[in-house]
Amino acid sequence: MRYQPIDPQLFVQNRARLREKLPPNSLVVVNSNDILPTNADGTLLLRQNSDLFYLTGIHQEETVLVLFPDAPDEKQREMLFCKETSELIAIWEGDKHTKDSARETSGIERVHWLDEFPAAFRMLMTRAEHVFLNSNEHARAADLVETRDLRFIRDTQHRFPLHDYRRLAPILADLRLVKSEQELALIQKACDITEAGFRRVLKFIEPGVKEYEIEAELMHEFLRRGSDGFAYDPIIGSGRNACVLHYLENHGTCEDGEMVLMDVASRYGNYNSDLTRTVPVNGRFTDRQRAVYDAVLRTLRACESMLKPGAIIKEYQDAVGLIVQEELLKLGLLEQKDIDEQDEEKPAYKKYFMHGTSHHLGLDVHDVGDTWEPVREGMVFTIEPGIYIRDENLGVRLENDYVITKDGARDMMANIPIEADEIEELMNA
Repeated sequence: MRYQPIDPQLFVQNRARLREKLPPNSLVVVNSNDILPTNADGTLLLRQNSDLFYLTGIHQEETVLVLFPDAPDEKQREMLFCKETSELIAIWEGDKHTKDSARETSGIERVHWLDEFPAAFRMLMTRAEHVFLNSNEHARAADLVETRDLRFIRDTQHRFPLHDYRRLAPILADLRLVKSEQELALIQKACDITEAGFRRVLKFIEPGVKEYEIEAELMHEFLRRGSDGFAYDPIIGSGRNACVLHYLENHGTCEDGEMVLMDVASRYGNYNSDLTRTVPVNGRFTDRQRAVYDAVLRTLRACESMLKPGAIIKEYQDAVGLIVQEELLKLGLLEQKDIDEQDEEKPAYKKYFMHGTSHHLGLDVHDVGDTWEPVREGMVFTIEPGIYIRDENLGVRLENDYVITKDGARDMMANIPIEADEIEELMNA
């Protein structure tokens, strides 16, 4: 791993919080993610199951966590099963967890090799009343590829059909919503690395550079600072490409007189940051670019005051839409008749601002959380308004990350340049 070791007390405390939510005589099983294939004999790097990492800190395939707080045998109340390494594996893949290193990372005393799991699990199933199994229940998930957890659910329910099976995902989602101080420190580290990358590219961008060259500069800075890499596939779109919300090709040329939108951030210790900035390719805003940029920035500042404990994201989003609507009127992109005649199900402003403004952030970029649940202290959100004018080949989005405190939203990216004057000054230094 590139990141510094995480204090295992984070994972010890996370498991303790989970145990408090379980009814008596409950068994919990959480599996790691698979290493996914590509083509021929190729594979992707492991992206760990966020729930397993949250509970153990283990970043390794073929890992299973078992919790049975009421087991008569104390040794069976908390167990971790890991893939046993070998000399061959060490030669081809490098070091894997030993029992001692897994114990040190997770804070779990009882670590076993994975081949011991079937017999241990069968014994525990004869004693458990409630069985909590895990699945990906994110509202926007598209489970086209079956996960290790889902295969385990199918197999377990086939072999033990009469148990009381329950969903673990809602409990873990609720626990993961509010971040601990250790988690906030990891997210802040990711934000700080992202800042370094952004400051680097401000000095690099000029007419004629390729979008992928900007991507390379960012990756260089992220990796040299110990980041896990990009938190998500980077979006770097200049000119009209900035109006494509999930533009991923990054193959265009940044032309003089255009703006370039960069939605790109780092991940550190499996925790994510999420940043968007839009800057003039030649280092100077035109009057029109500055007007649109300032409109988006004013919207972001207004959102900062609205995102606070008790807010409902759905209601907040509707309020943000009205703010953008006013900005679009000032920019001449909407007329009052457009608003008077609009379809309530499809407001006129959505022609230029068609996405959500805030999402949860944490172990996943679009982290677990319900948009109808009140915002609580300790949650982390993005704020990312935008205005996209395809007829003008101009798209502007700005995005920072915020932790919710009792006083409101605290900007975790406050040190990252965002004011237009500062952007111009840094690009022309």
